[in-house]
Amino acid sequence: MSALPGAPPPPGPRGPLAPQERGTPDQMGYRGPSACAAAGITYRQLDYWARTGLVQPSIRPAHGSGTQRLYGFRDVLVLKIVKRLLDAGVSLQSIRTAVQALRSADLAELSGMTLMSDGATVYRCASPDELAELLQGGRGIFGIAVGAVWSDAESALGQLPAERLDTGEPVPAVHPADELARRRHRTG
Repeated sequence: MSALPGAPPPPGPRGPLAPQERGTPDQMGYRGPSACAAAGITYRQLDYWARTGLVQPSIRPAHGSGTQRLYGFRDVLVLKIVKRLLDAGVSLQSIRTAVQALRSADLAELSGMTLMSDGATVYRCASPDELAELLQGGRGIFGIAVGAVWSDAESALGQLPAERLDTGEPVPAVHPADELARRRHRTG
């Protein structure tokens, strides 16, 4: 366990999609309104965070008026975590450091990661021993289990419109309770 170091963001999306599948979250792109809905933030927050460089879209940034940003799954995951850190009163400087670490981590390691913070510093813990070591310091801290946020984001994004990264084809929202919409989507 250590304070999160800064690191550049990872390269963009990768991997082809099967023709008739919605695809995995890292193979889909999400426009601003979908990213906001999944992350639980306003469009004004999303726009401000993108313009100030806190959380920028990794797939397609906006290039002047009329263009739309396109966010990837990792971006939405980071947006959700940023919101939780801000709601808990963590300093913006610490949040920026956490964002860099989340962007540089392997996708595989993110689901098992826990972010802990005392409000001033954010720590990345990957094992129960690291969590115990941090708690022994006697500080008041809180934690965010990235895997739980991952599940929330994946569930929310599965019900929102997206774009396939390989073709740019729009993918409609999927509503689990709407059997008629599922049938229409399969035949159309």
